[in-house]
Amino acid sequence: MGTNHMRKLAINLLSLLRRISLLFRKLRGKTEDDAAAQRVVNGQTWDEFCDALKAAGAAMQFPGAPRDAFSQTEGYRYLSRIIRAGLMAFVEHADPNAPVLHRVVNETTKLGNDNPDNYYQTACLNGNWDYRIRGRRNTITYLSFGTQTGNYGQGGGLPPTGHIEAEQLEMDADGNFELILSSNEQPGNWLPMKPDTGTLVVRQTFLDRQNEIPADLHIERINCTADERRPGPLTPKQLDDGLGTVSALVAGAPLLFAKWARDFQQHSNELPLFDPEVSLKAGGDPNITYYHSYWALAADEALLIEVTPPECEYWNFQLSNYWMESLDYRHHRVHSNKHLAEYADGGSVRLIVAHEDPGLPNWLETAGHSFGVMCFRWVRANEHPQPQTRLVKLNSLKNQQELETSTM
Repeated sequence: MGTNHMRKLAINLLSLLRRISLLFRKLRGKTEDDAAAQRVVNGQTWDEFCDALKAAGAAMQFPGAPRDAFSQTEGYRYLSRIIRAGLMAFVEHADPNAPVLHRVVNETTKLGNDNPDNYYQTACLNGNWDYRIRGRRNTITYLSFGTQTGNYGQGGGLPPTGHIEAEQLEMDADGNFELILSSNEQPGNWLPMKPDTGTLVVRQTFLDRQNEIPADLHIERINCTADERRPGPLTPKQLDDGLGTVSALVAGAPLLFAKWARDFQQHSNELPLFDPEVSLKAGGDPNITYYHSYWALAADEALLIEVTPPECEYWNFQLSNYWMESLDYRHHRVHSNKHLAEYADGGSVRLIVAHEDPGLPNWLETAGHSFGVMCFRWVRANEHPQPQTRLVKLNSLKNQQELETSTM
């Protein structure tokens, strides 16, 4: 049985047990709110949350996962980061009455080959209600909004329910705009939802993170009273549901991506096209073509990635660790993109992944890692050329650099 089936089975079994428990309580005249209150008061909610965190450590022992101390240390830090992200998303900012745009994935919380060029934001929604985003575009290169059913903690994937990009929005001369989120078609700027929509995802993409300014955005519920758009007091059911969702996220997401990383090893140091349907179900942007894979380098080796980029809005390549966390892009150059790369005659690009600087353009650092996963992306490309890879000896590149220097 595959990991996805195991994960879904575990989540479905937990859901079934909870429904059976609720049914017995209803037969005894207790509501879901009563049951949640009892679980919180008697400590069951917290005990189950702690038990789930302990069980999540199974991802560190998933077949194929590295067992060396360095990788395991990063793995357990990864779990702690997901816990932090889950608590922020599903407990702290989980009220769809008063949604808050916040960064679950950022420079120190990473998930699923997070893009070093991206500024991710998310908010909790209720697809039966209407919302408005007021924003100012500023100078960010790429800006998109998407609505999704469910979240990483609920199983069943993350099918999209709506998508719109900045170029499709009506804005004033200063880049100000309003965007309506609704399950009913709206005039002007409209981001579709469905009744089961639960999540907003905003992707902002830098070409030059040092100089670009991300969009200023604010979301609020509309077509309701002032009281309805204010957050209410935290209820026992909200806490019980929130911690349960965090538990499912921490138990499920690491297993999903551990399976991906293991499967990527079948084409190590190559970059085959990733299945678009799998990408969409995992929350990928529908306008992005992905090439996910695994990389592994000995101390004296270098990996070359060669391609001639097509006409596209954006492209990038990144290195991640085994747990599909982007490497530390704050202090190391672990990725390149359409703006950062140096091009050869004819518009081709050669990226060099190596432990040491070969003295040539487009070197990407491994930041103390000898293996991990990697990802190449095209955004809104008119064609999708296959990136070519070659594993070479590092000395051959250094000799090339010396030859080029001596002939200058």
